[in-house]
Amino acid sequence: MSDTEFLQTSTGRRLAFHRTSGKGPWIVFLGGLKSDMMGTKAVFLEDWARQRGRAFLRFDYSGHGESSGTFTEGCIGDWAEDTREAVAALTNGPIVPVGSSMGGWQALLLARAEPDRVAGLVTIAAAPDFTEDGYWATFSDVQKQRLKDVGQVELPSDYMEPYVITRRMIEDGRQQLVLRDPLNLPFPVRFLQGTADTAVSVATAVRLLEHATGPDMQLRLVKDADHRFSDGPCLGLIVHAIDEVITAIL
Repeated sequence: MSDTEFLQTSTGRRLAFHRTSGKGPWIVFLGGLKSDMMGTKAVFLEDWARQRGRAFLRFDYSGHGESSGTFTEGCIGDWAEDTREAVAALTNGPIVPVGSSMGGWQALLLARAEPDRVAGLVTIAAAPDFTEDGYWATFSDVQKQRLKDVGQVELPSDYMEPYVITRRMIEDGRQQLVLRDPLNLPFPVRFLQGTADTAVSVATAVRLLEHATGPDMQLRLVKDADHRFSDGPCLGLIVHAIDEVITAIL
């Protein structure tokens, strides 16, 4: 594994990244909330890309992994800025974002912001608009008041320590929503979703599929797969989806 490198962004943040040169399109892995680029899927895909001679990028959003900042300082818009700057500085030509969970939302934001760069898309348990539809919509009156008074609430997680959700994350999230306005994805798209996922529901995956428009879009449900989607068969489905997208592009 190569040493971690760092990118200084125009916003003053320092982003940790690993980049593998190769033939395009660039595969850009976008991790989930509080995840980092050392996760199973990110490292597996880098190894797979290197074996195939394909260009690959993985990085940590600010407040994640080895990048600067703390998680509670950040929000969806900050991480979208990080993503755009990493892609602009560290890749060239067409890209295929592979977004996991919150990274799926980031991939959709990137496709909207950089329509000339995104040539295809793969998501894994994509969680678009979760700050509004998953958090705010289910907060109790007590939690909403605490968010207003204290500025943050803690939420339990099935996969790691509790999430600290800030008022800024909720308020900024409302400026980043992708399921309220037209979402055109004019390239090959594969959405992957496990039926045993307790963080992102199958209903969310179906809503995304029905809302987005595009000429080549598929949702694949995997029975009993959980939110991690990182066992051997699931990893195989991810690379199969990437292969399909790239084949359709070239």
